[in-house]
Amino acid sequence: MSDTLTQFRLGVARDLGLFAFLHHREPDAERLERLGDPGSSIELSLRLSSKEAEEALRALNHGMADLRQGTKILLDEHAAEFAAIYLNHGMGASPCESVWIDEDGLIMQEPMFQVREWYARYGLAAPDWRLRPDDHLVSQLEFISLLFERGTPEAVSDAVRFMDEHLLRWIGAFGQRVSQRALTPFYAGLALLTAVYLDELRDILARLLDAPRPTAEEVDERMRPGRSAIPEECPAPFAPGAGPGW
Repeated sequence: MSDTLTQFRLGVARDLGLFAFLHHREPDAERLERLGDPGSSIELSLRLSSKEAEEALRALNHGMADLRQGTKILLDEHAAEFAAIYLNHGMGASPCESVWIDEDGLIMQEPMFQVREWYARYGLAAPDWRLRPDDHLVSQLEFISLLFERGTPEAVSDAVRFMDEHLLRWIGAFGQRVSQRALTPFYAGLALLTAVYLDELRDILARLLDAPRPTAEEVDERMRPGRSAIPEECPAPFAPGAGPGW
């Protein structure tokens, strides 16, 4: 693989890891410190081209600037918003795939077990599926980040397929709903930017790898029970939900 492509995939791995970090837990002083010096903004390795991406990144950085003021009121507001999105479903925008894919909108349904099979093929397992189901956004982001970091043709191909069959089926709806209902620019920007990033990344990969995006109907057909083939097991020392430094 050329140096340019290596830099590309490692940059993508870093970006995805950053998104996982930001979605993982409500912001506090310690986490803000890990994101850089006061006044610094979040920058992505992958240059996004859409106006929507530009606006989402601007909102996220505006929210970061607010948070760096460090007032208890602001931190409490963001903690409450985190809970509404990720813990108590108060915003009606679940971070778990099953809720978006299952006909009855239930958690821990077939998509969770499909994602679990993917993890298992790479020797991975969710630390505690009862607290954070396997199909949670954070775990899925960490998984594809690992695949891009690994960088073998098989791993990158698997990342593309995983995006088609899982993240890209629901992340757009999640991003739109949170961006429309969130009260803080931080979470509005983060949700929308995550969705737009994955969408633009997939278009880039389609060109780089000559891997056209399947239609929604093609993906639905592929994901019918008994029709989805998953590659053979490829062990790796990593567990979704426990990324480096957490």
